[in-house]
Amino acid sequence: MITKPPERLEKTLARVAREHGLDQERLRRWVSFLALCGVLERAMERGLIDIYYLKGGVAMEMRYARAARTTKDFDLGLNGNRPERIHRLADVLQLDFDDFRFRLKAGQHEMELADTIRVEVAIEHRTRAWQTIEVDLGPGEACEVDVVRPAIEGVAEMGIPVTPQVRCLGINEQVAQKLHACTGPHKEGRARDVLDILVVNMLGQLDYARARAAAVRIFAERNTHAFPPETAIPAEWNAELETLAEELGYRTTDVTEIQKEFSDLITTIARV
Repeated sequence: MITKPPERLEKTLARVAREHGLDQERLRRWVSFLALCGVLERAMERGLIDIYYLKGGVAMEMRYARAARTTKDFDLGLNGNRPERIHRLADVLQLDFDDFRFRLKAGQHEMELADTIRVEVAIEHRTRAWQTIEVDLGPGEACEVDVVRPAIEGVAEMGIPVTPQVRCLGINEQVAQKLHACTGPHKEGRARDVLDILVVNMLGQLDYARARAAAVRIFAERNTHAFPPETAIPAEWNAELETLAEELGYRTTDVTEIQKEFSDLITTIARV
């Protein structure tokens, strides 16, 4: 497929976003995310890395597109300690994907509560600046990785090649990690995880037995609180949950109903 000339890429982005009813900045990030996935797949083919996987919000968007909440960060798992991960990512970014080029920008931010480094990756399209993406670079410790066909829309219609597959943290393990995050001692700001878990279940993607096995392991490894956890939703999350539920088209925006569905789901998982 022929790539659009660079001087028209912005206009193409605007047209496709309008035709598909998409937010332009969300479509721009999808282009960037898929370009990064494309170069990671190339790196695996060439043996530069043995595995990678997406996690967090970007993995949800790759699986479910508009059924998932919008995210700005590219959460990435790679093997190795922090310096090794930075070195591997720098090697990966020496490659290109179609007409996209990548550059690891100077500077990094050490995340205090997780074994993660935040870096910035500058993306160019045919030598023109396209976007800078924040990449949260975590350890490649997943027990399950799913090969996923991206559900993202609009990118192919822009005339940009799309990698046919991306690798995501196994969905049951991701749900278990989100459950741990939104019920633990550092759960401030994690209201989004409640909706993420409920959306995965609503879409029929959750295997309760595998989710329970993953949760038992993750809660034991992290050893901050017991499984099954207390599932009471903090009152200060109510407004955010209502907004997220409306944005996602979830079946209810009533926080009382969301609370009941969340508690019932975790009880079901725990008793499998």
